[in-house]
Amino acid sequence: MEAGICRKHIAMFISSLDKGGSERVLVNLAEYFCGRGYLVTIVTQYKAQSEYGISDGIRRVYSEISPEEIGKGRVSNFWKRFRKLRGIWKREKPDLILSFIGKNNMMALLTSRGLHIPVVVSVRGEPKEEYYSRALRLAVRALFPLADGVALQSRMSLDFFDKAVQKKAVILPNSLHPAFMREIYKGEREKKIVAVGRVDANKNHRMIIRAFASLARQYSEYELVIYGEGELREGLIRQVEEMGLSDRIHLPGGTAEVADAIWKASVFVLSSNSEGMPNTLMEAMALGIPCISTDCSGGGPAELIKSGENGILTEMDNWKMLKDNLQKIMDNVEFARKLGENGAKIKEKLNPDLINGEWERFFQRIMGEH
Repeated sequence: MEAGICRKHIAMFISSLDKGGSERVLVNLAEYFCGRGYLVTIVTQYKAQSEYGISDGIRRVYSEISPEEIGKGRVSNFWKRFRKLRGIWKREKPDLILSFIGKNNMMALLTSRGLHIPVVVSVRGEPKEEYYSRALRLAVRALFPLADGVALQSRMSLDFFDKAVQKKAVILPNSLHPAFMREIYKGEREKKIVAVGRVDANKNHRMIIRAFASLARQYSEYELVIYGEGELREGLIRQVEEMGLSDRIHLPGGTAEVADAIWKASVFVLSSNSEGMPNTLMEAMALGIPCISTDCSGGGPAELIKSGENGILTEMDNWKMLKDNLQKIMDNVEFARKLGENGAKIKEKLNPDLINGEWERFFQRIMGEH
């Protein structure tokens, strides 16, 4: 299919384009389908302070009710939001709706009922975390069978769903952003340990800080840099100051040029308690950086890393084990090189053209069946 020939219309629904992993995947997909000649509309509830940019050819529509429309009752406001989103589907008439994350999936399924528009819902994290309450899980059982397709990130996620949903599900990993499809850095790596991600409780950056602090004196030439924004960032900065390590541990906030910022680093660490298929880990591996990740719930890191071969898996919230694994890499240049080179082979599996093509074939099948 040549660009400009296909004019199928795909609507993509997410809360915002805030600079998170799921938002980045959706924007990447939107850019791909736009480039392939599809009409693409991104529907978000609101505009965040710091967002990913989108091409001029991609339309943006907002589904949140205005301040003037907000009433006093929660039920009343829910129905106003429901009617506004349903009105968007009626007006835009997309050939397919793709919804990302949690309650958005429920709203997409509910508001599109009877409009004869196929809906694909995508669970971006660990399902039991994304649908954490009894009420949400009951809603999943009731509504997910209504979906025309379900996109998951890992095979472990399948076990959360009933067989009727499993039959509709496909495992579609995230593709790598083209910025990470570069050659491995061949020079002497910077004495820098890096982490990238939202600075919140789940990412558990305290674990990395504690492990690094225990090594700081012995490895005086190394520094730790944690890129990302989040509610815990200021607190971690104060903790680092109290430890007297402000000159060695840095939390500079987010960066738009992640690949450039971490390309020459000696080690990448993912310390999360739960992950679906973590973009930052895939990207660091693709760059050839020796990677350490927690073997966390959700199963994504364990599907990416064969410990000791293309990275290292470490126990969740075990800073002492993380310290030992950091030392294994910092003390053994040949071992570090092997981890990085083997990890970089992930580029073959997660090539953007390959993965985005899988999404396109999945959508074409669903639109064709509908």
